Amino acid sequence: MDMPASGETTSAPATPPEAPIRVLVIDDHPLLRDGVMAVLGTQHDMALIGMGEDGEAAVALYRELRPDVMLLDLQMPGIDGLTAMARILAEFPQARVLVLTTYSGDGRALRALKAGAAGYLLKNSLRTELLDAIRCIHRGEMHFDAGLVSADGSRQAASESPPHLTARESDVLELAAAGNSNKQIAGRLSLSEETVKGYMKAIFARLGAMDRTHAVAIAVRNGLIEL
Repeated sequence: MDMPASGETTSAPATPPEAPIRVLVIDDHPLLRDGVMAVLGTQHDMALIGMGEDGEAAVALYRELRPDVMLLDLQMPGIDGLTAMARILAEFPQARVLVLTTYSGDGRALRALKAGAAGYLLKNSLRTELLDAIRCIHRGEMHFDAGLVSADGSRQAASESPPHLTARESDVLELAAAGNSNKQIAGRLSLSEETVKGYMKAIFARLGAMDRTHAVAIAVRNGLIEL
């Protein structure tokens, strides 16, 4: 075997840089799209590959570009984000979709998670959470808005035991996560609507949750229910 001549040095082959995370943004507000573009433009490990403003564009652009992560607004004119996501996941089950919503109690966010979204982010958290959310989802993990995670963490820090639910409470919360109203849950479980309301109050108290979305986020993170 040839040896390097005296005075010569050898070096290991350079490691090729990792490909950036390819991001597609779908939202009907130009200012939001521009803001996301500006933020992603500062990141060496991310690349904005496309933008659209409605559900039709979401489906068409996903087919064309096959992004690593898609940011998808839920409330848009024409085909809404939930319908667009369902079409995309039916055709591309591996799609990683982060849904965007304005309100923490948006029932569509829960239905999106149930349908296969990788997580959701409140729009008022984009400035502080967006980059972490994209990286988290690209790793194959789920992401919930940090405001909910923080509330969950604060609740657990003050408790000596992890959160828990009874079997019936888990049933109620799983049905709520699927988008069912209290009346519908009552019918499914052969309970009165007042009894279901009582269960929901008990669930919020056990988990330290502010609303249904918050309760679902806490329960999923702690393995208490499955979406």
